[in-house]
Amino acid sequence: MSDAASVPQGGPALSSAGALTTTFEDIFAWARSSAFRPVRLGLACCAIEMTAPPGPSHAPGWPGGADGPSAAPLPLLPPAASNVLIVAGTVSEKLAPELRRLWDQMPAPKWAIALGACASCGGPFPTYAVTQGIDRVIPIDVYVPGCPPAPEALRQGLLALEQKIARLLEPGGRR
Repeated sequence: MSDAASVPQGGPALSSAGALTTTFEDIFAWARSSAFRPVRLGLACCAIEMTAPPGPSHAPGWPGGADGPSAAPLPLLPPAASNVLIVAGTVSEKLAPELRRLWDQMPAPKWAIALGACASCGGPFPTYAVTQGIDRVIPIDVYVPGCPPAPEALRQGLLALEQKIARLLEPGGRR
Protein backbone atom coordinates (compact mmCIF):
# COMPACT_ATOMS: atom_id res chain seq x y z
CA MET A 1 0.00 0.00 0.00
CA SER A 2 1.49 3.35 -1.01
CA ASP A 3 1.45 6.52 1.07
CA ALA A 4 -0.58 8.30 -1.61
CA ALA A 5 -3.43 5.82 -1.20
CA SER A 6 -3.63 6.50 2.55
CA VAL A 7 -3.97 10.28 2.21
CA PRO A 8 -7.57 11.33 2.92
CA GLN A 9 -9.29 13.59 0.41
CA GLY A 10 -9.81 17.26 1.22
CA GLY A 11 -7.08 17.96 3.75
CA PRO A 12 -3.47 17.57 4.80
CA ALA A 13 -2.18 14.25 6.06
CA LEU A 14 1.01 13.00 7.66
CA SER A 15 2.64 10.16 5.75
CA SER A 16 4.45 7.26 7.39
CA ALA A 17 7.75 8.95 6.45
CA GLY A 18 6.78 12.02 8.51
CA ALA A 19 6.11 14.30 5.53
CA LEU A 20 3.02 16.47 5.36
CA THR A 21 1.11 16.06 2.12
CA THR A 22 -1.64 18.33 0.89
CA THR A 23 -2.86 20.14 -2.21
CA PHE A 24 -2.12 23.62 -3.49
CA GLU A 25 -5.79 24.49 -3.09
CA ASP A 26 -5.64 23.66 0.64
CA ILE A 27 -2.48 25.74 1.10
CA PHE A 28 -4.02 28.74 -0.68
CA ALA A 29 -7.26 28.36 1.28
CA TRP A 30 -5.35 28.31 4.57
CA ALA A 31 -3.27 31.34 3.58
CA ARG A 32 -6.35 33.26 2.42
CA SER A 33 -8.24 32.59 5.66
CA SER A 34 -5.52 34.10 7.85
CA ALA A 35 -3.93 36.78 5.66
CA PHE A 36 -5.86 40.04 6.07
CA ARG A 37 -4.89 43.06 4.01
CA PRO A 38 -7.25 45.71 5.36
CA VAL A 39 -8.35 49.10 4.12
CA ARG A 40 -9.27 51.08 7.22
CA LEU A 41 -11.87 53.79 6.72
CA GLY A 42 -11.98 55.73 9.99
CA LEU A 43 -14.68 58.39 10.07
CA ALA A 44 -15.33 59.23 13.73
CA CYS A 45 -14.44 58.26 17.30
CA CYS A 46 -14.35 54.56 16.36
CA ALA A 47 -11.28 55.28 14.23
CA ILE A 48 -9.27 56.06 17.37
CA GLU A 49 -10.18 52.66 18.76
CA MET A 50 -9.26 51.07 15.44
CA THR A 51 -5.71 52.45 15.59
CA ALA A 52 -5.06 51.15 19.11
CA PRO A 53 -4.86 47.37 18.52
CA PRO A 54 -1.60 47.31 16.53
CA GLY A 55 0.09 49.13 19.43
CA PRO A 56 2.30 47.32 21.93
CA SER A 57 -0.34 46.94 24.66
CA HIS A 58 -2.59 44.92 22.34
CA ALA A 59 0.08 43.05 20.36
CA PRO A 60 -0.19 39.63 22.09
CA GLY A 61 -2.70 37.54 20.19
CA TRP A 62 -3.56 40.34 17.77
CA PRO A 63 -3.54 39.37 14.10
CA GLY A 64 -0.34 41.02 12.95
CA GLY A 65 0.99 41.37 16.51
CA ALA A 66 3.97 39.70 18.14
CA ASP A 67 2.40 36.24 18.34
CA GLY A 68 -0.29 36.61 15.69
CA PRO A 69 -0.24 35.11 12.18
CA SER A 70 2.44 37.56 11.03
CA ALA A 71 4.99 39.70 12.81
CA ALA A 72 3.94 43.04 11.31
CA PRO A 73 1.20 45.50 12.32
CA LEU A 74 -1.80 46.07 10.07
CA PRO A 75 -0.40 47.85 6.99
CA LEU A 76 -1.87 50.81 5.14
CA LEU A 77 -2.72 49.53 1.68
CA PRO A 78 -4.53 50.87 -1.37
CA PRO A 79 -7.93 49.31 -2.11
CA ALA A 80 -6.58 47.39 -5.12
CA ALA A 81 -4.23 45.45 -2.81
CA SER A 82 -6.71 44.81 0.00
CA ASN A 83 -9.22 42.10 0.83
CA VAL A 84 -10.88 43.48 4.00
CA LEU A 85 -12.65 46.83 4.40
CA ILE A 86 -13.03 48.03 7.99
CA VAL A 87 -15.50 50.91 8.25
CA ALA A 88 -15.41 52.70 11.60
CA GLY A 89 -17.76 55.55 12.32
CA THR A 90 -20.64 57.52 10.88
CA VAL A 91 -21.20 57.25 7.13
CA SER A 92 -23.13 60.19 5.74
CA GLU A 93 -25.42 59.87 2.73
CA LYS A 94 -22.95 62.04 0.82
CA LEU A 95 -20.09 59.65 1.62
CA ALA A 96 -22.03 56.45 0.82
CA PRO A 97 -21.31 56.52 -2.97
CA GLU A 98 -17.60 56.99 -2.24
CA LEU A 99 -17.71 54.01 0.13
CA ARG A 100 -19.28 51.94 -2.64
CA ARG A 101 -16.59 53.12 -5.08
CA LEU A 102 -13.89 52.07 -2.60
CA TRP A 103 -15.58 48.67 -2.21
CA ASP A 104 -15.77 48.22 -5.98
CA GLN A 105 -12.02 48.91 -6.33
CA MET A 106 -11.15 45.97 -4.08
CA PRO A 107 -10.42 42.64 -5.80
CA ALA A 108 -12.52 39.55 -5.05
CA PRO A 109 -12.69 37.76 -2.70
CA LYS A 110 -13.32 40.64 -0.30
CA TRP A 111 -14.93 41.07 3.09
CA ALA A 112 -16.24 43.97 5.17
CA ILE A 113 -16.40 44.75 8.89
CA ALA A 114 -18.75 47.38 10.32
CA LEU A 115 -16.99 48.73 13.41
CA GLY A 116 -19.21 50.44 15.96
CA ALA A 117 -22.83 51.42 16.28
CA CYS A 118 -22.66 54.25 13.75
CA ALA A 119 -21.40 52.02 10.94
CA SER A 120 -23.73 49.18 11.92
CA CYS A 121 -27.03 51.07 12.28
CA GLY A 122 -26.44 54.83 12.18
CA GLY A 123 -25.76 55.09 15.92
CA PRO A 124 -27.41 57.93 17.83
CA PHE A 125 -28.01 59.89 14.60
CA PRO A 126 -31.46 59.00 13.18
CA THR A 127 -31.35 61.78 10.59
CA TYR A 128 -31.75 62.04 6.84
CA ALA A 129 -28.05 62.85 6.43
CA VAL A 130 -26.68 59.67 8.08
CA THR A 131 -26.75 56.25 6.44
CA GLN A 132 -28.68 54.01 8.82
CA GLY A 133 -26.31 51.06 8.50
CA ILE A 134 -23.68 50.60 5.82
CA ASP A 135 -25.23 47.27 4.88
CA ARG A 136 -27.44 49.43 2.65
CA VAL A 137 -24.31 50.35 0.67
CA ILE A 138 -22.03 47.29 0.79
CA PRO A 139 -22.43 43.71 2.07
CA ILE A 140 -21.18 43.31 5.65
CA ASP A 141 -19.61 40.09 6.90
CA VAL A 142 -18.98 40.97 10.57
CA TYR A 143 -20.62 43.56 12.81
CA VAL A 144 -18.59 44.78 15.80
CA PRO A 145 -20.88 46.42 18.38
CA GLY A 146 -20.06 49.28 20.72
CA CYS A 147 -19.97 53.04 20.93
CA PRO A 148 -17.05 53.18 20.54
CA PRO A 149 -16.04 49.51 20.49
CA ALA A 150 -13.05 48.48 22.55
CA PRO A 151 -9.85 47.49 20.70
CA GLU A 152 -10.45 43.92 21.91
CA ALA A 153 -13.82 43.96 20.12
CA LEU A 154 -12.09 44.66 16.80
CA ARG A 155 -9.73 41.78 17.51
CA GLN A 156 -12.72 39.51 18.15
CA GLY A 157 -14.31 40.76 14.92
CA LEU A 158 -11.20 39.88 12.92
CA LEU A 159 -11.09 36.44 14.54
CA ALA A 160 -14.79 35.94 13.70
CA LEU A 161 -14.05 36.93 10.10
CA GLU A 162 -11.17 34.46 10.00
CA GLN A 163 -13.51 31.69 11.20
CA LYS A 164 -16.15 32.70 8.66
CA ILE A 165 -13.62 32.56 5.83
CA ALA A 166 -12.44 29.14 6.99
CA ARG A 167 -16.07 27.90 6.92
CA LEU A 168 -16.54 29.34 3.43
CA LEU A 169 -13.48 27.50 2.16
CA GLU A 170 -14.75 24.15 3.40
CA PRO A 171 -16.42 21.96 0.78
CA GLY A 172 -20.00 23.19 0.35
CA GLY A 173 -19.34 26.46 2.26
CA ARG A 174 -21.46 29.51 1.40
CA ARG A 175 -21.15 33.23 2.03
